[in-house]
Amino acid sequence: MIAVEVLDAAREKGIRIATAESCTGGMVAVALTEIPGSSSVFDRGFVTYSNAAKVEMLGVSPATLETFGAVSEQVAREMAEGALARSAADLAVSITGIAGPGGSDFKPEGRVCFGLARRGGETRSETQEFGALGRSAVRAKSCDRALSLLAAALS
Repeated sequence: MIAVEVLDAAREKGIRIATAESCTGGMVAVALTEIPGSSSVFDRGFVTYSNAAKVEMLGVSPATLETFGAVSEQVAREMAEGALARSAADLAVSITGIAGPGGSDFKPEGRVCFGLARRGGETRSETQEFGALGRSAVRAKSCDRALSLLAAALS
């Protein structure tokens, strides 16, 4: 199970983790905290579903939201950096996307942006196009991808 690998690797390296989630609504935090002993590694999770929550809780710039929209790598980067700045974590992952149903030609259902920030390191971001798989499937794939990003950062 990838969440176990993430926690074991973080524990071994003395790294604490935070999450900043929008479309997944806390699923990554749940996946990590379902495992006994996760409190030694998992610091906190932010569920920032609304734009106002992204601004208030994570410090995402209103200008970034207005310019690029909530589903953008720019916002994902600011979410991850905000989670680091507002926690005792050393590593943070963020997720913002369109789980569906719906979307637009410009931002289709299944588009999800991720951010990964490490204290003292460079923030990375990426976009995955999962497609119109349905809300539950997009959210599950997003959670899995975020855990994979954490695992890769810890390897």
